[in-house]
Amino acid sequence: MPIPSQYELTRYLASKKTVDDRALNQTVMGELAERLAAIPPPEPIRVLEVGAGIGAMVERLLEWEILDNAIYTALDYDAGLIAEAERRLPEWAPASGFQAVREGRSQIRLRRGKQDVLAQFEIADVLHFIKRKEQRGRWDLLIANAFLDLMDIPSALPALFALLRPGGLFYFTINFDGATILLPEIDPRLDDKIEQLYHETMDRRIINGKQSGHSRTGRRLFRQIPEAVGEILAAGASDWVVHPRDGAYPADEAYFLHFIVHTIGQALEGHPALAGERFADWIDRRHAQIEAGELVYIAHQIDFLGQAH
Repeated sequence: MPIPSQYELTRYLASKKTVDDRALNQTVMGELAERLAAIPPPEPIRVLEVGAGIGAMVERLLEWEILDNAIYTALDYDAGLIAEAERRLPEWAPASGFQAVREGRSQIRLRRGKQDVLAQFEIADVLHFIKRKEQRGRWDLLIANAFLDLMDIPSALPALFALLRPGGLFYFTINFDGATILLPEIDPRLDDKIEQLYHETMDRRIINGKQSGHSRTGRRLFRQIPEAVGEILAAGASDWVVHPRDGAYPADEAYFLHFIVHTIGQALEGHPALAGERFADWIDRRHAQIEAGELVYIAHQIDFLGQAH
């Protein structure tokens, strides 16, 4: 595909779905499915997803039969993303064998065989949401996909765990962990320097006056989860691996790659440690590799399933 003239977050998140589908650790997800199946009926389990974006995770968990009887609340601060999630879900449902019926404002009930899930959407900042007293101890399952590496984990994690009932489960997926690989190499020394500087932008990210995220969030969670009084039940790699097949990328993954390269370019534009023209040429060559169906992209990440105490 040609280099995009503009970039849209909604399209990026849609293009990322097939990448996440391959990446999500199946052992960790299998343990989640077993734990959920052991929760006795008839009451539906209460699921909260923070940073839900365009609703790809609820689609996935329904399609893969991870959820049977549930009330699923998808939370995101971006009204545009929530609107897209509400638009997508009824369109997605028939192709996956679900009947979708709107029930009240921002609610969609999905049924297929024994599966009966009420999806509801809410626009809210997660840091404000977790301060609401009525939300504490309410949820059976907390989900965060490609989200925790954007937060100040030491302060956010205890508050997130407080949302769960005693023994409630958390499923934290696609947590970035310190490796961004682009192949073929252009200049090994420059490639390594750009990776290092790009990761440093994650380590120095400040949102609302607080450090937000880290380039090694994945490995840090092995320490931070127990410190926040959570128990890790399963963990495993969930690496993004995108490569061409017969000179082309599946689905809309060429756009996904262009977005990643664009993000690196935006993050490091004007960086004093990089010669401007040389870096601009590097970005142009990476986009050209995508157009030619040559670029391979790998990002190391880790998934976690656990239980709050």
